[in-house]
Amino acid sequence: MRYRKVGAILLAAGVVAGLGACASGGGDSSEGGTTELSILIGTSGDAETNAVQAAADAWAADNNAKVEVVVASDLTQQLSQGFAGGDAPDLFYMSWDQFATYASNGYLDAYADSLANAGDFYPALKDTFTYDGTFTCAPKDFSTLGLIINTDKWAAAGLTDADIPTDWDSLEAAATKLTTADTVGLSFGLEYARLGVFMNQAGGQLVDGDKVTADSAENLAGLTYVQKLHDEGVLKWPSEIDAGWGGEALGAGKAAMVIEGPWIKGIQGDFPDTKYSSYELPAGPGGKSTFTFTNCWGIPANSDTADAAKSLVEYLTADEQQLAFGDAFGVLPSTTGAAATYAEQHPENAAFVAGNDYAVSPVNFAGSATVISDFNSQLANLAGGDAKAILASFQESLQAALDEANGN
Repeated sequence: MRYRKVGAILLAAGVVAGLGACASGGGDSSEGGTTELSILIGTSGDAETNAVQAAADAWAADNNAKVEVVVASDLTQQLSQGFAGGDAPDLFYMSWDQFATYASNGYLDAYADSLANAGDFYPALKDTFTYDGTFTCAPKDFSTLGLIINTDKWAAAGLTDADIPTDWDSLEAAATKLTTADTVGLSFGLEYARLGVFMNQAGGQLVDGDKVTADSAENLAGLTYVQKLHDEGVLKWPSEIDAGWGGEALGAGKAAMVIEGPWIKGIQGDFPDTKYSSYELPAGPGGKSTFTFTNCWGIPANSDTADAAKSLVEYLTADEQQLAFGDAFGVLPSTTGAAATYAEQHPENAAFVAGNDYAVSPVNFAGSATVISDFNSQLANLAGGDAKAILASFQESLQAALDEANGN
């Protein structure tokens, strides 16, 4: 499963307006004494869909219930349309970048603090789904970014375990050594969801309380480092090497290293002969940093099926069930205990689990996604462009969005 760019606009303007008419969900909850629930999900494929349905069926069998799992073709659009039409699903995937918009408008049931396993989730994931000081919805799993290395390319370049990058200097050295006429040393998407980790690794952040700090010297250092690698020819964006994303670049042998998440396993279908290993991202001048991407289980506010949906969430987020999901389609459990077990059982993904100890969520507040989308567009001019000017524009737009979100 490749990570979808954060630049997509959350909700169409007409749908946003329509949401104001209906902030609750849930239709008829039972028929003949049987509780009926609907779950709306975005799926990475049949493995995920079948695993969610099997888990829902198992819960339903013990709770006199029936659960229908609906696979969305466009989760953002279908979810917003459901709310606008007064027919929101009883339970649904809610992504980190949509959460603040829905929570700020009162569309979500803030149930998570009352879960029996509320204290078991990673603190960073709880923070992602906390609004106005309240842990609102339970994170269903997570992914972090890591450095993925084509081990055949690595060996061919004469590199060993001692050369695994641990900082920016060694990343540059390895990328240089791996770059040949046919293969670039490093590749990743030209977007905030990838470049942002370099800004963080330089010691930067985008928001400090009520103040936006996008144009800081640290953030500039992160973008300047990326510019340097690109100028040297040891870094190319996937589009420059005829690849749709980093995983395709790695699998096709067009890039020796990429920055992606555990969804990298999805390339095995198209590139079964590609061998790779995953490592934590190298540290920058400001230390280690990576992004964590996650969804929570959303329940509509004022839903008449909320109690049943909450019971189902407790079942779906239990350690045993999360480990089953991890086995089925590669996601990392959102509870610390299950994640530790998963790392032992799946050493190929241990680096992604380790990264969550210091991972941060990309900037996330009501209205931020539209600004991030514009920033991604401006990043198209980063190579050979003025990184300081790009950040200055980003600073102004993000501060205006934060002021509006805070009612200023």
